[in-house]
Amino acid sequence: MFSRILLAATLAAVSVTAASTASAAEPQAGKVTVVFDRALPNVPGKTMKGVLVEYAPGGSSPAHFHPKSAFIYATVLEGAVRSKVGDAPEKVYKAGEHFVEQPGDFHAVSANASATEPSRLLAVFVLDSTEGDLVRPVKP
Repeated sequence: MFSRILLAATLAAVSVTAASTASAAEPQAGKVTVVFDRALPNVPGKTMKGVLVEYAPGGSSPAHFHPKSAFIYATVLEGAVRSKVGDAPEKVYKAGEHFVEQPGDFHAVSANASATEPSRLLAVFVLDSTEGDLVRPVKP
């Protein structure tokens, strides 16, 4: 009886280890937190939102679009971020550097440039107040 319990426990441990190893190979998605959301008093119908994006080492976000009304200014707060927006070439932005996204731009690459260090960026959106979702993933 004891040997069956030991065998079951060993198999369970191997299964958990295999599952965690498989998921470790996939890039971890960025953590997105809205840190500011305010209607612009001098621009009726427009809102400003601040979004903190945190990437674990090797983390990334899937290719996406933002609302067609959104103008976005992003600044890297920590580490380095790989980004490809619109027709511009892919580039690595380091802490203190920034980039912009024009309304309707396609964001093909958004990822931590490091496999060992975390990265963070702050994206500031100015968009129509009626917009709900800030990100629209590209459908396969």
